[in-house]
Amino acid sequence: MAEAPAIQTFRLSKTYGGGVRALVDLDLQVERGEVFGYLGPNGAGKSTTIRLFLDLIHPTSGSARILGLDTRADGVEARKRIGYLPGDLRLPDRLTAAEYLASLARLRGDVDTALGHSLCERLDLVLDRPLRHLSKGNRQKVGLVQAFMHRPELVVLDEPTAGLDPLLQTEIRALMRETAEDGRTVFLSSHSLDEVQHTADRVGIIRMGRLVDVDSVEGLRTRSLRRVRVSFAEPVAAEELARIEGIRVQKVEDSVVRLSAPETAMDALVKTVARHPVVDLVSEPADLEEIFLELYRETADAG
Repeated sequence: MAEAPAIQTFRLSKTYGGGVRALVDLDLQVERGEVFGYLGPNGAGKSTTIRLFLDLIHPTSGSARILGLDTRADGVEARKRIGYLPGDLRLPDRLTAAEYLASLARLRGDVDTALGHSLCERLDLVLDRPLRHLSKGNRQKVGLVQAFMHRPELVVLDEPTAGLDPLLQTEIRALMRETAEDGRTVFLSSHSLDEVQHTADRVGIIRMGRLVDVDSVEGLRTRSLRRVRVSFAEPVAAEELARIEGIRVQKVEDSVVRLSAPETAMDALVKTVARHPVVDLVSEPADLEEIFLELYRETADAG
């Protein structure tokens, strides 16, 4: 018999007091052995989704299953098999990191001590100082160690690299990939497109409580936008650039043109720009809101 998916939801919804619809009819399936990125701006419904998975709040309607277990009827058993890093991590101020992790290990009773020590060394975690004296980055490391140290079947991470330097961000990404390669699953909630693109196998995009799209990372990259600013030596007709498929000219100021471009159009854009004397060209990833707007345009065009 095939194993149940790591996560499966059926029209999962949550409405808070005052009629605020935080999550609307979420149908989602996350397979075992993958890193699944859950992407959206702050307030999109990411944390609400996670709290429903963990049965910390109850759905208004619909249901969810974690590793084949109903999150309401079997919530305690499901949580034993999950590692969780909350976005609003709170730690006991008086304990040291070593004392805190040891107390969690005793409570869980199934922690691989060697793995816990290895994670602490890997993240260069300060163990002997009271948690209240640790920097935000070191407190985040404590949260990461406790999420992974019992080798859970599903690791749920809410903004895991917040407060970490670039080298440690790379290390956490490697840890997530290793977890998936071990046949276990990572559910990565983030507002950072860059983080998700470098880590996940598939991505679900949520906005205003609704799942907008689910795609592979490669599929998302082909639709990702870049913000481009081109400074010409003299004014250039913006229409020439606008004729390139996918290009949207946003602003023209004298000889400076600002536009958005899908990655698939960058080659054609550079070749067109090169026909004119160029002073400067800057290209950077677009923010999520621009990508969402582009997705909505695609939906409207298809309709």
